[in-house]
Amino acid sequence: MTKIEFKSIGTIHSQFKDLEGMPIQPIGARGIKGEIHLNYEYKEGLEDLEGFSHIILIYYLHLSSGYSLEVKPFLDTEKRGIFATRAPKRPNPIGISVVRLEKIEGTKIYISDVDIVDGTPLLDIKPYIPNFDKHDDDDIKIGWFENKHHKAVEKKSDRRFLD
Repeated sequence: MTKIEFKSIGTIHSQFKDLEGMPIQPIGARGIKGEIHLNYEYKEGLEDLEGFSHIILIYYLHLSSGYSLEVKPFLDTEKRGIFATRAPKRPNPIGISVVRLEKIEGTKIYISDVDIVDGTPLLDIKPYIPNFDKHDDDDIKIGWFENKHHKAVEKKSDRRFLD
């Protein structure tokens, strides 16, 4: 097996000091502000990023321990395969969020629509480009989320994935 190592490029800060009551997706975090404190050594990597309205954050789910191949996700009452969910209790605890980029000042990045717990280690930043992820004529299917995704706006996190 190949050894994989990541290192944090910075820290995501938000108003959420605990998972309890936190939005479960950016759609439920509309307007919630946050900051990224990027490690100084990566400052040059921010060149040209301010031209984007949204960015993709890839981060380490540092409060998650262990994993389960079946979980009861926040938006359902029955167990689902982990890879058919966005639940944090994953074999590799990596999270992604698309957030709004407000402004950049030095190595501080101001963001909104933040659904991430305070102190989360940041692994990477990528520009969000909707045209890259799907074709206009794609027939999109969203599986078991089809009749549940609208609930993500109000649904809040609890501590179910910490044990």
